[in-house]
Amino acid sequence: MHSATCEAFLEAVAEDREGVREAEASYVTETIRVDHDPDRISAADLEDALSTVGYTAYLREEATADDETGGTRRSREMSGVRKRRAEDMLEMRYIVGIVFGSFLLLPFVAVFYPMYLTEFTNWGAISHFEGAFTGFSGPLYLPLFLIMTGAILYLTGGYLLRGAYISLKLRRPTTDLLASLTIVSAYIFSIIVSGLGRSDIYFDLTIVVASIVMGATYYEATVKRRATDRLTDLTVSQVDTARYYADDGSTTEIPVADLESGDQVLVREGERIPVDGTLAEGECAVDEAVVTGESLPVTKREGDPVVGGSVVTTDAAIVDVGERTTSSIDRLMRVVWNVQSADHGVTRRADELAARLAPIVLVAPVVVGVGSLLLGASALTTALAALMTLMVVSPWALGFATPYSVATSLEEALERGIVVFDETIFERLRAVNVVVFDKTGTLTTGEMSVLEADAPDDLLTAAAALEQRAAHPAATAIAEAFDESETGDGTDADGVARTDGGTATAGEREVQDFHTHATGVEGTVDGRTVLVGHPDLFRERGWTIDDDLAARLERTRDAGHLPVVVGRDGSAEGIVVVGDEPRETWDETITALDDAGMDIVVLTGDDGPAADVFDRHPGVDHVFAGVSPEGKTAAVERMKTDNRVAMVGDGTNDAPALAAADLGISLGSGTALAADAADVAIVDNDLAAVDRAFALARAARDRLRQNLGLAFVYNAIAIPPAVLGLVNPLATTVAVVVGASLIAANAERSLIDD
Repeated sequence: MHSATCEAFLEAVAEDREGVREAEASYVTETIRVDHDPDRISAADLEDALSTVGYTAYLREEATADDETGGTRRSREMSGVRKRRAEDMLEMRYIVGIVFGSFLLLPFVAVFYPMYLTEFTNWGAISHFEGAFTGFSGPLYLPLFLIMTGAILYLTGGYLLRGAYISLKLRRPTTDLLASLTIVSAYIFSIIVSGLGRSDIYFDLTIVVASIVMGATYYEATVKRRATDRLTDLTVSQVDTARYYADDGSTTEIPVADLESGDQVLVREGERIPVDGTLAEGECAVDEAVVTGESLPVTKREGDPVVGGSVVTTDAAIVDVGERTTSSIDRLMRVVWNVQSADHGVTRRADELAARLAPIVLVAPVVVGVGSLLLGASALTTALAALMTLMVVSPWALGFATPYSVATSLEEALERGIVVFDETIFERLRAVNVVVFDKTGTLTTGEMSVLEADAPDDLLTAAAALEQRAAHPAATAIAEAFDESETGDGTDADGVARTDGGTATAGEREVQDFHTHATGVEGTVDGRTVLVGHPDLFRERGWTIDDDLAARLERTRDAGHLPVVVGRDGSAEGIVVVGDEPRETWDETITALDDAGMDIVVLTGDDGPAADVFDRHPGVDHVFAGVSPEGKTAAVERMKTDNRVAMVGDGTNDAPALAAADLGISLGSGTALAADAADVAIVDNDLAAVDRAFALARAARDRLRQNLGLAFVYNAIAIPPAVLGLVNPLATTVAVVVGASLIAANAERSLIDD
């Protein structure tokens, strides 16, 4: 599907079937959801019914298949495979038009065009070419022209003919219909005049227009394929299998769909919890960022609820399966689909223009025909004149200007690291007046790093030796920051000077009795007991924290960072501040959007202090903290009441909000679900590209208007000579080539300066 017309057609096809209650299509996702009675019509029957006039339907579940490594491919990948097959067919059609069309145009260049040219230089002086024309219009060559041009019309122009058929079926004129009128009427006209022995045949116009318009369509499809290929699924959040935990302690791997309420599943450290439930025993740390947006792992104890799709970061977890054997990830995906399919694709501006122009195109032949009859022309002359006018007046150029302008705009965006999935995105970008940013992973890097450390150097190195054995994101940051093994010169791995002379490294420390706790790690390093973790862990273990350090911990927490306490032999000796740093260009991006007159809103699943740095920015109008995924979606829906809202996010938890917004923008660091839900993807994690996307949208509007204007100029120039009967095939073909060249040249101009 490539337009709202496709949506309406396929919905009508589905709803005409007995047993179908409702159908909702979305050309953005190339999916149609059909609510049907399986006892009256099966899914297979629906596939057959919807696989019509060039469309191929398949069940959404078939969009995921095992790859060579035993992993899974997401629906966008499989959709890309099917798209590439369709585009290969489109390429074949285009090649047929070029190869066979070039062959057929040779007689026109050698004989017909010189003959037509003499009509303008010396009326009637065509005797030099009459013999050649007689040979080409004889019993051998005329059938060849007719058959081969007909083959090009069907193969190369078939895409346009399908669009025209759907347009007529729905009584909704489109650019496909207008372009089809040109190529079909030129073909029919040529057959008629050839049978009458006349020389003004227009087989070349059929070939040229079909090839030009399909060339632009193929170019657009190629750019969109490149855009799709630029995306890689960075995270697969769904879990297909679960490790069933039996009463005797044995485990069996089974499909998640086979789980029942009351079952228990074992989730090892580093694995995702397959379904929602409660922790059956013990305690562990769980990273719920994929669902809640909270950047810090959460400690779970026996009886606490756990969320399907979240990751166990420390120890293993035995989970009691809840009443609903689904995960929050599954529900998030359903929310994304519901929002996407509820908002049909926006009708292309060119199709709206086509709807206005279609009556003119159809009325013009009648007017010319009646006028010719009143002037005493024969009935045959009247019919030919009307058909000729229809052929020339038909604004085929709209069918070329629109896809070519769209393709060049999408390609320029792609070159600047901005992937656009739908050609109407630029129009929606221009309408936005509120930009909502997720915080974690969007305005911030989404990666834990050590921001500050205040502790003895040898203790920091000992802490790194312990954290090397842990799986917590903060542990990784500490291990990397204070592991001197990469330098050996008294600096840490980040080049920060240490004061212990670099005489020992984390990797060389002797670690014994290592233990992992839900909120930290403990072990004996070089003969001394070392504890690293959350302040609550120190209190639970009975270790002392002096008042000055406790106050420092509170200030760190209020600033929105994670305080990690380090201590030895029963007392805390220092602090390591771990946090998620803002992206380098966040300030400039927000300032630029604010200067463009947009309201800026920040949503985050973190506590309020974590977003204070953004709240203080003069360009930020509102900051909402502690917001759940459902809350983000609700907030976007409320803002949409009086505004046009764009949502910028990167995580799976952002996907429903991205889909709910008038326009969704995902960063390249985002999850696969976020990319699927978004309309625009920033592939290089470049936050400044968000502002560039809006600038490109404004420039793309000017480009499209200019090219549509050029398309109208072509018609304004062609109509008067056509009405007066002063056109011939050479003049028409030259006008087509010149018009298409001007449109292409204008479309190739750069939209914005680097």
